[in-house]
Amino acid sequence: MKSVKFIPAILISAVAITGTSVLAAGPKDRAPVTFQELDANGDGQVTQDEMQAHRNQRFTDADTDGDGQLSVEEMQSAAQTKASERVTKMFEKNDANQDGFLTEDELPKPRRAGKMFDRIDADNNGSISEQEFADAKDKMGRKHKKHGQSGSDDS
Repeated sequence: MKSVKFIPAILISAVAITGTSVLAAGPKDRAPVTFQELDANGDGQVTQDEMQAHRNQRFTDADTDGDGQLSVEEMQSAAQTKASERVTKMFEKNDANQDGFLTEDELPKPRRAGKMFDRIDADNNGSISEQEFADAKDKMGRKHKKHGQSGSDDS
C-alpha cells in the first residue's frame, strides 16, 4: 500500500523543512506570524523595534539554558516542537474522517505544483531536463542569498 510509505515520508519532510526554518530570517521559511503577535503594544502599528523584539523572543525561547547561544540540540528541540505543532495542525485540518490517519485523498494538494513545473520547464516541452532543473535550483539559491536567507558557503 502506497500510503504506508507515503505518510512517514510526509512527516519526515515536515520535520526536515521545519528544522531548517525555525530560526531562519526569511518570512517564507517559517510559519506566518500574525499582525497581533508583532504589534506588542496593541496600537495597530508594527514598528521595527516590535519586529526585532519578536525575533529576540524567538531566540530566547529556543535558548533553553539561557546562555545567550543556540546549540545544535536547542535548535533541534525548537525545530522538533515546531514540526510537532505543524503535524498536529495538518491532521486537525485534513483528517476528514477523524480516524487519526491521513490517506492520500486527505493529504493537501500542492497549491502551485503545475505553475512551478511550468516555470522550471524553460523550453515548454512538457518535461524538465537536468539542465533546466539545475538552472532552477541555481536561481532559487540566488533568490535566497539576495534575501539574506542562505546558509554558509562552505559546502
